[in-house]
Amino acid sequence: MMQDVAARAAKIRLVIFDVDGVLTDGKLVFDDQGREYKSFHCRDGHGLKMLRQTGIEVAVISGRASPAVAARMANLGIQHLFQGQQDKLAAFAALCERLQLAPEQIAYVGDDLPDLPIMQRVGLAIAVSDAHFSVRERAHWCTAHAGGTGAAREVCDLIMEAQGSLDSLIAAYF
Repeated sequence: MMQDVAARAAKIRLVIFDVDGVLTDGKLVFDDQGREYKSFHCRDGHGLKMLRQTGIEVAVISGRASPAVAARMANLGIQHLFQGQQDKLAAFAALCERLQLAPEQIAYVGDDLPDLPIMQRVGLAIAVSDAHFSVRERAHWCTAHAGGTGAAREVCDLIMEAQGSLDSLIAAYF
């Protein structure tokens, strides 16, 4: 299984992440004014930055729209942000066309049923460890960490390892 996953990961040029339940723990927190708050893991953010340094594109497709997500993605330099996407396949098609990529060059990380249509089309479908069982069953690989707790970093490390860039990025810190 891991040889198949590594072979798939070696071909990836774009990684698409869902937000709620993948880049966050999935909890929706609102204050008494109706403002929404989200919590992102700093290691996930650093992994996304490292992945982008290797030339891999990063995108986010979310069914919900949130100013907090827009601010975090801007902070990370992620330009491909699609929020409020009830039809995630439309955003997926736009990304494929914009970046001139075939589905087998794309990885998608999800946690719930709305993620399945894209997951069934990409070269590497990934579920976070606490994803819905139907999503985990249909994924090529599942993370050890839950969404919002380092799962995105695992994905980044997996792809960089498969493409031979992880060791040199780590070595830069010594």
